[in-house]
Amino acid sequence: MTTQLGRTVAINRSSQLEAAEITRRTPAGLGRRQINPWERFCRWVTSTENRIYVGWFGVLMIPTMATAATVFVLAFIAAPAVDMDGTGRAISGALLDGNNLISGAVVPTSAAIGLHFYPIWEAASLQEWLTNGGPYQLIVLHFVIGIISYQDREWELSYRLGMRPWISLAFTAPVAAAVSVLLIYPVGQGSFSSGMPLGISGTFTFMLQFQADHNILASPFHQLGVIGVFGGSLLCAAHGSLVTSAVIRPGVGEASREHRPLGWKKPAWAVRPGQTYSFDYAQAHQEKLLWRGMKFKDSRSLHFFLAAFPVAGIWSAALGVDMAAFGFDRFSVGGAMESYAQKTVVPTWADLVTQANQGIKAIEETDTMSVPILLSAAADRAAAAADDGGLLLQQVSDPLG
Repeated sequence: MTTQLGRTVAINRSSQLEAAEITRRTPAGLGRRQINPWERFCRWVTSTENRIYVGWFGVLMIPTMATAATVFVLAFIAAPAVDMDGTGRAISGALLDGNNLISGAVVPTSAAIGLHFYPIWEAASLQEWLTNGGPYQLIVLHFVIGIISYQDREWELSYRLGMRPWISLAFTAPVAAAVSVLLIYPVGQGSFSSGMPLGISGTFTFMLQFQADHNILASPFHQLGVIGVFGGSLLCAAHGSLVTSAVIRPGVGEASREHRPLGWKKPAWAVRPGQTYSFDYAQAHQEKLLWRGMKFKDSRSLHFFLAAFPVAGIWSAALGVDMAAFGFDRFSVGGAMESYAQKTVVPTWADLVTQANQGIKAIEETDTMSVPILLSAAADRAAAAADDGGLLLQQVSDPLG
């Protein structure tokens, strides 16, 4: 007799069937619960045994990224010219219009649209939607949703594998940078036409215009971003070279005695088995190259610093773009600082940067400045016509005068 779940079960009765015989007499499928298609789909989505993990955020990421990629390729190849400034001056970025892979780009949405949500059904025709740069807004919005879903998908996979969420947290840095340039900056400037063109030369043109308008090179947040990116690259290169130099090769010290040099002994850093490389030896080497105390106490603190340093830098750069978008770029250091000594201006490097910014801004505004000039000329002509009409009326009323 045995007790199971509060009841007594006899296991030694002569009439009791064996487990194998019970399984053999049970009809096929009677003991299995039928799984409906939705539950089967849920198990497939959340399964970590798939070759590529899908996840619930992947269900959102896959269609949005596929849509953004498809529209980007089509627009990069065959999109018509876009009235980006809203003045009737069309700008073309497609390959079929004579551009190459370097000069081609998806031109931002027209300034006439502003920040309005501009799907295809809001336009009178497909040609109007293309002329106003509708593909750019479609690509940007789907891409932003896609990369945020990818970041959350990393967190979801880490959660199901029992890992910490630091991978997803580190990916917030490129997400923040992309969202700042493609979404927050246009919102702060009041139009999607201020966004970054989606192309190689368009990216550099956007950088020049951003520098001319906001002097981002003098922003302390951008400077922290440069330190984080380049400093992180230097630290990763140093760490990789140290690890490669301290890798424990299999069979170190296992050669026969006759092949060993006189007085040779096994290195101290290769004594402990089960290691890929000697962390202590690499840190001791680093301390001798730099200065005493310049080392990490364990591998966890080292790799956390390697991850956190560039991530914090990119966060700072994204924050600098966000502040410039809403007009808070007065926090930038430098600027047109002038020093006076006996009424003599001492130029600084900031003055040269300011002159370069003004030159870039002048090039940028060459064509757009023609619109108010034409309007003022038309107003002058209208005023002149009104004056001529008044003089003619006066002559008619007083012909002897």
